Amino acid sequence: MTPSSYSAEQITVLKDLEPVRKRPGMYIGSTGPRGLHHLVWEVVDNAVDEAMAGFCDKIEVVLLADGGVRVTDNGRGIPVDQHPETKEPALTTVLTKLHAGGKFESGAYTVSGGLHGVGVSVVNALSVRLEAEVRRDGYVWFQAFERGRPVTELEKVKPWKRNTGTTITFWPDPEIFTETTEFDYDTIASRLREMAFLNRGVEVTIRDERPTATGGEPKEESFLYKGGLVDFVNHLNANKEPLHPRIIEFVDRSDDAELELAMQWTTGYTESVLSFANNINTHEGGTHEEGFRKALTKAINDFARAKGLLKDKDPNLTGEDIREGLTAVLSVKVRQPQFEGQTKTKLGNSEIRSYVERTLNQKLPEWLERYSADARRIVDKAITAAKAREAARRARELTRRKSGLESGGLPDKLADCSSRDPASAELFIVEGNSAAGPAKQARDSEHQAVLPIRGKILNVEKARLAKALQNAEVQDIITAIGTGIGEEFDISKARYHKIVLLSDADVDGAHIRTLLLTLFYRHMRGLIEAGYVYIAQPPLYRVKVGTQTYYLKDEAALEEFLQQHPKAKRTRFKGLGEMNAADLWETTMNPETRTLLRVEMEDAARAEEIFSILMGDDVADRKAFIQQNAKDVRFLDI
Repeated sequence: MTPSSYSAEQITVLKDLEPVRKRPGMYIGSTGPRGLHHLVWEVVDNAVDEAMAGFCDKIEVVLLADGGVRVTDNGRGIPVDQHPETKEPALTTVLTKLHAGGKFESGAYTVSGGLHGVGVSVVNALSVRLEAEVRRDGYVWFQAFERGRPVTELEKVKPWKRNTGTTITFWPDPEIFTETTEFDYDTIASRLREMAFLNRGVEVTIRDERPTATGGEPKEESFLYKGGLVDFVNHLNANKEPLHPRIIEFVDRSDDAELELAMQWTTGYTESVLSFANNINTHEGGTHEEGFRKALTKAINDFARAKGLLKDKDPNLTGEDIREGLTAVLSVKVRQPQFEGQTKTKLGNSEIRSYVERTLNQKLPEWLERYSADARRIVDKAITAAKAREAARRARELTRRKSGLESGGLPDKLADCSSRDPASAELFIVEGNSAAGPAKQARDSEHQAVLPIRGKILNVEKARLAKALQNAEVQDIITAIGTGIGEEFDISKARYHKIVLLSDADVDGAHIRTLLLTLFYRHMRGLIEAGYVYIAQPPLYRVKVGTQTYYLKDEAALEEFLQQHPKAKRTRFKGLGEMNAADLWETTMNPETRTLLRVEMEDAARAEEIFSILMGDDVADRKAFIQQNAKDVRFLDI
């Protein structure tokens, strides 16, 4: 395909723009921070589609000082000739009509991730202003829009004989994004790094030109990974100990699909398989993952049998045994992707399952034979994991025998709620008996249950499941929630649809929260994916001005308050145990007045990295991460 074959005729119009401003949540998920950042993803995805088509190798994202975002690529440039159906320039059509773009016809793009999104027109509709600059056909072209409507005609700005490409600059509309219009640098940088890993040879740059509290130069990072997914696995395993030195890599291209896979086992116990389809993170899995898992299990078992590592009487190793400690990144490119699942992050193409399986059935045995010393290490680890799994099964049965949801099998220290409707039931997991007292007094006993835990639970990042299940606190948490754990996890059995982590607003409290989140992320991930896990926000200070009482969450809030009320009397809570029931209800448990942070799993790769740093063995990395991030807890996308 030549650049000239991408023209106005390939822009298909499906629907007008009017509904977007009325119901923005339908198009971008929410009008909070997640929806705000979705605007950036939509524009970047268009540039990445140009890269996947082979016409772009540089993408730049700039966070402007005035709150806008500028995304520039050196692709072909959005077409500017007249669209045959709308009788207006194709650029205008793309930016003012919902679902207008080059992704709906087979001529312009072979594979596309942008089809998964809602189109740059939605960004236009939800921006107070958007400016489009296109470099193509020998000129620079420009058009401006406000809240989705053109405010200038498409005009030729100047002759241009150099590179082609598109620059989109937009300013989100504060009427839509009432919570915040401030973009988070780390959230965007993390996503752009992922895009660079998935598109080897494409340079992706982010620059932050916003004024910083300390002044200084703009922050800037460039991501360029010539090793592609191999570099991605290296990045994910930076805080882990590899089991074998070589990262396994396979690349295959057929007429209808492409496959890239990189993987390496570590000495750890947790499995980390990240999968992508057309650059979209398919964290719910799908047919490509199914094909990968089946081929991997077969290849390792066949090798173990052939080398006598598994005897005739031994049962086969399970997929779970084999994947213990595995870090893998699987990326497929599909011509006509079919996405399923509630969040459209599960690939449904059945032909991709057989394509991935067939390809790996050929390539995996070849690698295992060639590097048989590494392969033997992998098999030995899987055999050890199988023995541990058997021990975990016995521990699970013990936990289950203690369970029995309606019987007396619930933990003795659980103060349960009277409601049996999980949708209205909340479980507060509270640190320490001193805090549990006020929490039990303060709660609404119809809908709110309280489970006290003693001190810090076991760090499941450094222990196999069998050991975790021997821990009394972990057993109590699993029994109270009711879903089971690991492969037996069943979200439909959750006894509460809100699980709230309530710990002190200090370093120890943060550590306990992290240990609990690690347990959920590693062994009960469905709770996070369903949006059932929350973090309570107890205040650090109670301040009195005359007869009025105010609660303030941290030092920064206190300083700001004292500037207005310098004579205010303050009390610092050393812990939840110091708060009386009325304080705790008013600030932390009352649905009318409390603030809860929902724990989200927007970015699985970033979550993987964070848990490895926070709960792994590298003390220096952990200390640096905590110092860097301790002050900013607004974005908790894990």
